Amino acid sequence: MTDVATPPPGYPVQWEADVVLRDGSVAHVRPITPADADRVHRFHARQSEESIYMRFFAPLRQLSDRDVKRFTNVDYVDRVALVATVRDEIVGIGRYDRVTRNSAEVAFNISDHFQGRGVGSVMLEHLATIAQEAGITEFTAEVLPQNRKMLSVFSDAGYEVERRFEDGVVSIRFEIKPTERSEAVRLSREHRAEAVSMRSVLFPDTIAVIGASRRTDSIGHQILANILGAGFNGAVYAVNTEAMEVLGLAAYARVTEVPDHVDLAVVAVPAAQVLDVVGECAEAGVKTLLVVSAGFAEAGPEGAELQDRLLHTARGAGMRVIGPNSFGVINSDADVRLNASLAPELPPPGHLGLFSQSGALGIAVLASAARRNLGISVFASAGNRVDVSGNDFMQYWIDDPQTHAVGLYLESMGNPRKFSRIARRLAATKPVIVVKSGVSSYGVPPGHRARQTRVRPEAFDAMLRQAGVIRVENVHQMFDIAQLVVHQPLPKGRRVAVVGNSDALGALTAEACVSWGLEVTHGPVSLPSEAKGEQFSEALAKAFADPSVDSVLTCFIPPLVTPDEDVATAVREAALTSDKPCLATFLGMRGVTAQLSGSDSEPEGRREVVPAYSMPEDAVRALAAATRYAEWLGRDRGIPVLPSGIDRAAAERVVTSALETHPEGRKLTLEEVTELLAAYGISLWGSVPVRTVDEAVAAAEALGYPVVVKSVAPLLRHQPGMGGIRVDLASEGEVRAAFAGLNDRLAPLAANTFVVQKMATPGVPCVVRTDEDPLFGPVVSFSVAGPPTELLGDIGHRIPPLTDVDVSDLISSVKAAPMLHGHRGAAPVHRAALADLIARVSVLADNLPEVASLVLNPVNAHPGGVDVLGAEVTVAAPPRRKDPGRRSLT
Repeated sequence: MTDVATPPPGYPVQWEADVVLRDGSVAHVRPITPADADRVHRFHARQSEESIYMRFFAPLRQLSDRDVKRFTNVDYVDRVALVATVRDEIVGIGRYDRVTRNSAEVAFNISDHFQGRGVGSVMLEHLATIAQEAGITEFTAEVLPQNRKMLSVFSDAGYEVERRFEDGVVSIRFEIKPTERSEAVRLSREHRAEAVSMRSVLFPDTIAVIGASRRTDSIGHQILANILGAGFNGAVYAVNTEAMEVLGLAAYARVTEVPDHVDLAVVAVPAAQVLDVVGECAEAGVKTLLVVSAGFAEAGPEGAELQDRLLHTARGAGMRVIGPNSFGVINSDADVRLNASLAPELPPPGHLGLFSQSGALGIAVLASAARRNLGISVFASAGNRVDVSGNDFMQYWIDDPQTHAVGLYLESMGNPRKFSRIARRLAATKPVIVVKSGVSSYGVPPGHRARQTRVRPEAFDAMLRQAGVIRVENVHQMFDIAQLVVHQPLPKGRRVAVVGNSDALGALTAEACVSWGLEVTHGPVSLPSEAKGEQFSEALAKAFADPSVDSVLTCFIPPLVTPDEDVATAVREAALTSDKPCLATFLGMRGVTAQLSGSDSEPEGRREVVPAYSMPEDAVRALAAATRYAEWLGRDRGIPVLPSGIDRAAAERVVTSALETHPEGRKLTLEEVTELLAAYGISLWGSVPVRTVDEAVAAAEALGYPVVVKSVAPLLRHQPGMGGIRVDLASEGEVRAAFAGLNDRLAPLAANTFVVQKMATPGVPCVVRTDEDPLFGPVVSFSVAGPPTELLGDIGHRIPPLTDVDVSDLISSVKAAPMLHGHRGAAPVHRAALADLIARVSVLADNLPEVASLVLNPVNAHPGGVDVLGAEVTVAAPPRRKDPGRRSLT
């Protein structure tokens, strides 16, 4: 939301962004406007003489009105300036002025009070992205040699910087096209900043509960009691406008009166009072707000407006917000003992990080974890997710040594591209288990800020698999997997041993393994029902020692002679001797779970807990999920696809020209499609529209025999079979006969809708497409043409940017993939050429959000390569993409 009252004409609102700085606080980045003149004067007046000299190379103590007018009046094309603001005051200015067609001079001026917080780095990222959109490829700058901070902004950004010292000034030049190193620097900075911003939530030194009532049934009273009851190791203050004391604490009328700096303010007042409280928190310099109050966007349009104002006020003051309508946050770390939630007790400490958008499910989720003997490291509820989301907590969990696995309950997703990027990095170090509700429609729950999406459920699932995330259907399945991956090592393969004391139970377990893609290589071993504890131990030892076994599944019914505890002890002691995971199913055996559990308070106690399940199917499903995750973890991630021979500028000219005449969007002509694809190294097979038989013959002779005559009528284009096409026509007579036959049979359905093409090499017809989704951005799809696509929906999906491994996985993901690899003796297609084509389409889609839809159909894949025989492209004014190439909280 802009803080510009009346933006000038041409004001690029899409450049606005809220960003997290190095210290975890928030700043607002936006284009400068003439209305900023007074702010620029105030900004300059606060700067030290040294900072002024570093920026202007002169002791310019005061700026003239003429200078300020020149600084604040820009055209947003050749002269661009951004400001970073906190509490509506400028804390940083960055600008560039185009010098040549491809080059611009860049300069920065950062507030003395905000230097060292990463403002300059953020401004450089944003300016570089804007400049690239304007066709600028390099930045230049002149910096005094003693200005080491600004020199480091350039050198540390990951660009290849050229320096030249001349006349007492360091001249700098560097290309601004993103490189692998500059992208890594940008993402690393984003990760560190957002992780730091979560520390003020999870490790506050001081908490103020605003709305801490003396009424025991009030939310404020309950949260304050829970904070105190958990033994929080910091300072706690009660804020109440009426009471003198609450729960033995002196109460303050306002947070501004608290005699301490407040890291975390818990807001538990009626919704109508929240904005006033947020303003007071901003005045007091509070870092983070935890708003448990309800009555915002979930309550209707008025609440939604109130929620927007809450976010705007908080971010404008540099604060982050959890909620509103949040259940709270918990950190079981012994040095913190934070229970700022509605949970009556602090959960036992452990190594599972939990995030839930739903406040209503908060208590149920924590209770379920406790029943499973799953200790919690961190729990958080985002409520309406106006600001802080699962992405922020995932950034924190990446480096958190106390969290070994992460469970996320998501009702909506505001930024899937960023989620996928962060989740992939987190999943590379620890399992990430996601429950996503609303799979049928992906509707957004009341109160959540998120765009609607047209993405099919299969595409969402593919995004999660691509990121290494374990997708489950419900909370029960999430904890089934969590208790395995937290307490046991990951499987090294799909080979499983089954040991139990029932033939029927063993067979049921083995069948479940086969159905989930696991291989039973040991057993099922069924011991006698009267077997002693020693026999259980011996059978389990053999299973663990078998080199053809990667995991051990144990399944028991109550033995007739041996005590239940002896069985549980045998399982636990056998598991401790091996680095292979062990899962147990005990039917009707009460009280054995405690015998399977050791201490989980320290990392070395991880294998002392054997997860127990009520039914073997639950255990097998959890093991299959952990096995697939382990396989993903051990795979090569690949490298980003970067096809050669791409002319992005030429492609942008095509779409820009089309949108200039039709701002609402339109289909491109055949000539425009050919030019667009050629800019990305994709050759479209030539075709000649014909209306008469003589035109068909002339086209065939111009192209060279053999040829194809086909109808391009929309009603026939995707029909299976050969009803609208005649192939391998080798003479004038065959062309005349084919045209006449098609024209007579299809008229009037397909009259005058024919084309003539060169006959392609026999191969496998495929479809490659990309669609720009309002929420997910570009989605690349691949399928084998015909019935697999049209009737069976056998389509694979991936979310760019893609690696070479992603592309290969996409091709292999469809069930019809064997047709590409020499099915029934046919020659295999040129897979590398097909992969190259998909890579080019993915880069085109990632680069050009104006391409609303691109369909290559058919793509003829054959042993010698691929031929694109048909293509349709629709362009439209693009929505503002989530996760742009610069840091942003939106």
